[in-house]
Parts: sequence; structure tokens; C-alpha cells
Amino acid sequence: MDNPQEIVIDEWDLKLDKKLAELKNCQESNSLKTCSDCSKFFECDLRKKYVIAVYESMNKGAGGGFEF
Repeated sequence: MDNPQEIVIDEWDLKLDKKLAELKNCQESNSLKTCSDCSKFFECDLRKKYVIAVYESMNKGAGGGFEF
């Protein structure tokens, strides 16, 4: 029988978790609490990839715009 409270983690969530771990590791290695304190904030490829992973996890890779 299926558990209605079962948490399903899909490939998009796994990618997001990986990017988040990479981002937090970068922050820790640079003694930062947030990316906004970093001098490379707008040029950072790691941060850009994290933002893309967040977007993809929200739309499960379907593309399109944000809908609220």
C-alpha cells in the first residue's frame, strides 16, 4: 500500500541538492554566510548554475516561465 506521506525525490531535486551543497561549500571555504557578500556575486558560474537548478526543480525541466 502506498504511503500518502511518502517523500518522492526526483532527478531535479537531486541536482538541486548537489548544487546547494557545492554553493554552501564555496561559501564556507571563503568564510561567507551568503553569496551576496562575495565580490564575484554577479559573475559567479556556480551561483548561476544553482539558480538554474532551482528553476529546473520548480518546473521539473519542462521549460517555460514562472507561474504563480
